[in-house]
Amino acid sequence: MTNDGRPTPVIIDCDTGVDDALALLFAVRHPGLDLRAVTCVAGNTDVDGVVRNTLTVLEQAGAPDIPVARGAGRPLIEPARSARHVHGEDGMGDIGLPAPTRAPADVDAVTLLRREILASPRPVTLIPTAPLTNIALLLRAHPEVTRNIERIVFMGGAVACGNATPVAEFNVWHDPEAAAILLTAGVPITMYGLDVFQRVVVPGADVRRLRASAEPGARLAGELLSHRPATPDVGADSEAGGIGDAGAVCAVVDPAGITTSLLPVEVSLAPGPTRGQTIVDRRVRLGEAEIHAGARDRNLVDVALDVDVDRFVKLYLTTVERT
Repeated sequence: MTNDGRPTPVIIDCDTGVDDALALLFAVRHPGLDLRAVTCVAGNTDVDGVVRNTLTVLEQAGAPDIPVARGAGRPLIEPARSARHVHGEDGMGDIGLPAPTRAPADVDAVTLLRREILASPRPVTLIPTAPLTNIALLLRAHPEVTRNIERIVFMGGAVACGNATPVAEFNVWHDPEAAAILLTAGVPITMYGLDVFQRVVVPGADVRRLRASAEPGARLAGELLSHRPATPDVGADSEAGGIGDAGAVCAVVDPAGITTSLLPVEVSLAPGPTRGQTIVDRRVRLGEAEIHAGARDRNLVDVALDVDVDRFVKLYLTTVERT
């Protein structure tokens, strides 16, 4: 909710995707959010599959007629590289979801983003849960949108270790140039990276309850969570599932659920093993590089360093089981 008690206007840019779907289910059901649009980009699967999956999830969730637009089919420079080994051939865990009856908007993602941001009576919070290609194209083509963006809360990056490479998280690795452009947006930015992303896990008993629900949206959440096994250290609870991208949306609703620090962040664009790394400077004083060559201007980002797991699990379950 905004300070005046009205829902926060948000736009999700996604590559749906099992956990993007979990994020959409949460966003359409939380009363504190006004989901104004959803834009789609290649990432977890190809962009046409992302559009199809997004429309199906919104239908299953009982969402109103939210505009959905097709965006970039590949990164700014490199070819698209999907994550079907994680999300299944259809990007949705191959759980047999029906084709959507809804149709996408008749405009492209950048056009829809510009239109909805500038038309919003209150500043919009952007929530990218995907490679940042659409957002980079928007910022370069229409920089005027930043005057009506409250904050960008993106799922991406990592302080510690990556998943696409030892140091790079998938969304940033997929299009590092786009991520670097995002950091120059000139609006407040929160980075919900792998350091917190991997920790918010729904226990197996709750996943089983969701899967048994008679309500389609809650049941879909259970099916998706069961396809998204938690990190290996959860022990014997093999049916537990991580909410992934949905945690970034939880952080918009309940920012006190994460602990952040305002830190310099930059993206490695060099070829080789560090490409796509988010370099987060947690030093308390200048180092020899700055002493000898001078400090460089770097973008400050609210980096999520810790998360209240129980708080976000409760928030997620309470929201998706809302009838």
